[in-house]
Amino acid sequence: MKWITREHPKIDRIACPWLIKKFVDKEAEFIYVAPDRVQQKAAQLNAIPFDIPGVEFSHYEDKCTFDYIIEKYKIKDPAIKTLAVIVRGADNDRHDIAAQSSGLWAISAGLAYNNKDDYELLEKGMMIYDALYSWATFLQREKHTQNPIDHLFIDVFNKFIKQKAAKKKTPDWVKELKEIIQDQIDTNLNLTEISKSLDINPSYLSRKFSKHFNNLSFGEYTRKLRIEKAIELMKKNKYSLTEIAYLTGFSDQSHFTRIFKQHTGKNPSVFRKEIAKK
Repeated sequence: MKWITREHPKIDRIACPWLIKKFVDKEAEFIYVAPDRVQQKAAQLNAIPFDIPGVEFSHYEDKCTFDYIIEKYKIKDPAIKTLAVIVRGADNDRHDIAAQSSGLWAISAGLAYNNKDDYELLEKGMMIYDALYSWATFLQREKHTQNPIDHLFIDVFNKFIKQKAAKKKTPDWVKELKEIIQDQIDTNLNLTEISKSLDINPSYLSRKFSKHFNNLSFGEYTRKLRIEKAIELMKKNKYSLTEIAYLTGFSDQSHFTRIFKQHTGKNPSVFRKEIAKK
């Protein structure tokens, strides 16, 4: 089988070929091309496209292409399940889900930086996953430091680090982001644009947002604030519902009505009448 994907691989586009070679097709051939040529070349070469949007072998929700291949070909090896979490964490910048993910990302990024030829990179990258597979199969319980006293110090150190992390204060960017949202709640807020002003990667900001904002996504949080502002404006009884929709950043009154009802269970007009009776 021929497989084709985007050029300049790092994590998934090296891990998947290794997985396919080891468990699916030992004779598999892999091709790297520019992102906008993958589908065209796949058709020309009768190759299977992978790790690009809109194809079967791709990311699904929080799972990466490596996960999908495991499910597709029903790979049951316990060591592969261990590797899947590491690869997923490295490929999705979720270094919290596996201690080895940050290391895999660092090694993969450095390897890609040092090797500009994708096929040379693939050959060397295969060795990384051979090593990881051996570790996951035979060595997971091994530790580099064998001295019991060393283990004691390491355990104490890790406990201290975890306690310190738990007490860590709210990041400065969270406070700044709250102020930006409060100040611009009546505008068309865009998380990508906001991330530029904060000088933070937009994907990182999107992932971390709910952690610091009441377990709400960016859209959920801004809609909640807009509805709260709308209720305050209703209490003043100075504006029409159309004006309130505009002042709270909704594109039109029907959109405002729909979101308001989702949050309060009542239409704005009914809600306003009940306020007036109090």
